[in-house]
Amino acid sequence: MPDAEACWDAFLRRDRGLDGRFVGAVLTTGIYCKPSCAARHPRRENMVFLADPQAARAAGFRACLRCRPDEVGRDRLAVEAAVAFIAAAETPPSLEQVAAHAGYAPHHFHRLFKRETGMTPAAYARSLRTERLKNALEEGGSVTGAIYEAGYNAPSRAYADAERHLGMTPSAWKDGGREVVIRYAERATSLGPVLVAGTERGLCRISFDEDVTDLRQRFPKAEILPADARLEGLAAQVEQLIDDPARPLDLPLDVCGTAFQQAVWAALRAIPPGETRSYGEIAAAIGKPGAVRAAGTACGDNALVVLIPCHRVLRSDGSLGGYAYGVERKKALLEREKRA
Repeated sequence: MPDAEACWDAFLRRDRGLDGRFVGAVLTTGIYCKPSCAARHPRRENMVFLADPQAARAAGFRACLRCRPDEVGRDRLAVEAAVAFIAAAETPPSLEQVAAHAGYAPHHFHRLFKRETGMTPAAYARSLRTERLKNALEEGGSVTGAIYEAGYNAPSRAYADAERHLGMTPSAWKDGGREVVIRYAERATSLGPVLVAGTERGLCRISFDEDVTDLRQRFPKAEILPADARLEGLAAQVEQLIDDPARPLDLPLDVCGTAFQQAVWAALRAIPPGETRSYGEIAAAIGKPGAVRAAGTACGDNALVVLIPCHRVLRSDGSLGGYAYGVERKKALLEREKRA
């Protein structure tokens, strides 16, 4: 649980990301709320903070009928159960099956799942299946065998998913990424030199203090070429994003990652500009509350700096923590977002 001043700040910001971490109780009304409650804020001296709804009820407070703080824990448990259900299924279950397992109506649970994880149930299921395909391809054997072992009913769907998540076809992946062309541009930005690289499908690398030599080391089997007009346009947008990290952009991506990494990266992109989350909150958001360290590692594996905003993740005590490209850059990005 954050300290009292951090809790008060979360209430002032109506920070949805801290719902479920604690509750705030109002001494004058006897009501407790979650941080994102839309009700008018009481005076600071009239508010106390408790670890959970059980502690609030034990102290004699009653739940707010507007924000329903008791339902937050139930929602997150339902998402965790749905994540486990999807992972155990041999083929991706339907939304109706997932929602029924969690005990919710399909339309409501679709919104709830995406709010908590940054992904829809179907997208999460596809990422898991693609990860199984990737592992099966790496173990050897035929491409066709790997496709069916991963749970696909037809090769066409496997190839479509692989192009989206692996950045190449299954046969190209098995052969070490042959015939993949990556173009690059180097830009001088207000926070230092940035390398922007991408395939025909989208951006695969954005990084500070790297150049084409680093790119060749990361993608030794790819053909590395200078930027064309399309990539130059994407690089210009990335440069603008560094100057204004709160700028809404929807650029094409082509990044490879495990199902867990993709879930973490989706959760990072779901954090609104100007807000932050802890590593524990990111782990909880993807239905893996015990995987705090792994969530931190996934943040460190982020290949698209700023575009996937790992700079918005802090330690549980509110301190900046680490950043692959220097804490000063992280601080500068956060300050720019707050100003915006």
